[in-house]
Amino acid sequence: MPGADWHDPFAQDQEAIERERRRAERETRRRERQGSLGEKVRAGAGAAPETRDQPAQTGEPVATATRPAARPPATPEPPAPAGTPPRPPRGRGPETILARRIVGGLIVIAAVALLAFGVSKVIGALDGGPHAPAPKPKPVKTQDFTIPEGLDRHQIADLAKKAGIKGDYEHATQRVKGFDPSKYGADNPPNLEGFLFPATYELPQRATVHDLIERQLQAFEDNLAGVDMKYAKSKNLNTYDVLKIASMVEREVQVPKERPLVASVIYNRLAANNPLGIDATIRYEDHNYTEPLLESRLLEDTPYNTRMHPGLPPTPIGNPGLDSIEAAANPAKTDYFYYVIKPGTCGEHVFTKTKAEFDRASTAYQQALEAEGGSPTDC
Repeated sequence: MPGADWHDPFAQDQEAIERERRRAERETRRRERQGSLGEKVRAGAGAAPETRDQPAQTGEPVATATRPAARPPATPEPPAPAGTPPRPPRGRGPETILARRIVGGLIVIAAVALLAFGVSKVIGALDGGPHAPAPKPKPVKTQDFTIPEGLDRHQIADLAKKAGIKGDYEHATQRVKGFDPSKYGADNPPNLEGFLFPATYELPQRATVHDLIERQLQAFEDNLAGVDMKYAKSKNLNTYDVLKIASMVEREVQVPKERPLVASVIYNRLAANNPLGIDATIRYEDHNYTEPLLESRLLEDTPYNTRMHPGLPPTPIGNPGLDSIEAAANPAKTDYFYYVIKPGTCGEHVFTKTKAEFDRASTAYQQALEAEGGSPTDC
């Protein structure tokens, strides 16, 4: 157009190409500086960060922020010729990261293996080596506790207390969970008298009455399993009846061979429905095993006075051992109805069939006592 400024139309294209070239160079330098910065960061941790260049908005280069004087900037590489595609940034590619992870994993595995090996060595040293003998277990401290045959619950409780066995034995032997007296013919008994088997028991050093009772009941069941009850059953007696008879045998007999004979007297009196006349049952009721029985006491009408009441006492009067239980289950076959202590002996008896024979033997015994000044004391 006349009067207007003329511009070469190709000049504008040339300028655009030049701007694009400069922009590519800046981008290349920026990526190179970024890669160089990454290398520096990896080489020395703690270096001050650089301010990254931002793309130019006006087509002119943007000046970078001045870096701290402590770490001078690296000399940039010369710019690539025009038209050269930009170089990819240097850094951690996928292959590098995978390789580093593999190497790191192998290092961890090796460290764990070395640690396990070291621990096994230490344990082996503490154990005395692979061929060292196994240590012997520490012995458990125990105590022996002996219960003589025939003692009742009250007497056993006194012994347990003196031995330092903890707990209330009499209370604990009223009922024990898991032990059923009715299995043996005891119909709701007041306690476990008769079932508390006498023996020597090995107890823990700090035993309780429950430790003792558990062993007694187990010993009772074990020993009773070997006793033949057929004869007693033929006389309409159950196991609990046999225990009552056995407990009286224990109190009356001092010479072992007489157990079946005393048991036979009890059987014969039961069959004849005669009172047993065994004063040991009264002593049990009164807990009196040392003082003489008064005539007035023998005439009292109490459940355990077998002079007044025929038949067996309500419960056993103690806890019999195996020999007395076997004698009570299988007594001797005799016609004896009485027995009295033989003069000059330590508890040996004279057995008689009739009351007249018994009276004569009793008179002889009383005369001997008067002559000797009492019963023998050196038995």
